[in-house]
Amino acid sequence: MKFLDLAKVYIRSGGGGAGAVSFRREKFIEYGGPDGGDGGRGGDVWAEGVEGLNTLIDFRYQQHFFAKSGQHGMGAQRTGASGDDIVLKVPVGTEILDEDQETVIADLTEVGQRILLAKGGNGGFGNLHFKTSTNRAPRRANPGQEGIERTLWLRLKLIADAGLVGLPNAGKSTFLAAVSNARPKIADYPFTTLVPNLGVVGIDGHEFVMADIPGLIEGASEGRGLGDQFLGHVERSNVLLHLVDGTSEDVAADARTILTELEAYSPILAEKTRVTVLNKIDALDDETIAERRAALEDETGGEVLTMSGVSKQGVTEVLRTLWTRIEPTRRAEPKDQGTWQP
Repeated sequence: MKFLDLAKVYIRSGGGGAGAVSFRREKFIEYGGPDGGDGGRGGDVWAEGVEGLNTLIDFRYQQHFFAKSGQHGMGAQRTGASGDDIVLKVPVGTEILDEDQETVIADLTEVGQRILLAKGGNGGFGNLHFKTSTNRAPRRANPGQEGIERTLWLRLKLIADAGLVGLPNAGKSTFLAAVSNARPKIADYPFTTLVPNLGVVGIDGHEFVMADIPGLIEGASEGRGLGDQFLGHVERSNVLLHLVDGTSEDVAADARTILTELEAYSPILAEKTRVTVLNKIDALDDETIAERRAALEDETGGEVLTMSGVSKQGVTEVLRTLWTRIEPTRRAEPKDQGTWQP
């Protein structure tokens, strides 16, 4: 299945049916009178967060979603049938944006959360509704209300407990494959990862979700490389795991590049809890490890762990540290969820 995290859709709610102008005329019945029924109500357009989806690829092949209009009213006081609703089933973590791609209409962060995007039009009144003591035979009825037509953008931001960040070839995909059920593409050249990957990680009886995004480069926040395109997928992560390639000649500069790009993209992202790890220590001697670890600690101002995603050395300690940072966020009170209506 191809990965797609941005899609444009066109929606329209159903129009209401028109009211009927009708008079009762039956043999052997002395008194007739107006009996035109009301029009049916138009269908609504909803969006709902569902399980089992992690891409918006379905919306590449279908962009138009039009709800059914209500039927017109009929004689004998019969109300027209209401139009059927349409529900857009989207992955959890989908933001719904207005046509300007900036105004956030809704953010579906819970399974089952439903958002009303376009309300169907009300049906018009039939002439029965206008009958009064002074107007016994009204010959007017209301047309139904028109439906609402909108152009919207769907933007997916994957929801994960931990997000992997680092330069290309920092070993993020190797680490994710080593600790989870994910099978990302791994090769010995930069930019192997072209789309985000999700994996479920287990440690000491606990499980959490980790997201790997394409590597960042200098200038990513300004659109260089692929990183800026996918940084939103770690924006929702509670903890960031920053991997630094231990075989690099200047690990401090590498770390500084990532921290600068995170801050340029979003100050909130830069302030997230972060675990920094010196990776690929299987290719280094003890003296080099100590030297480069100290340089990283001076640059980041915090503790730096060491590991090798290939040999699994230090991986368990990294996962346990990650879990200690993630666990407090799991205890946070769940957000109140309701139905948003425009």
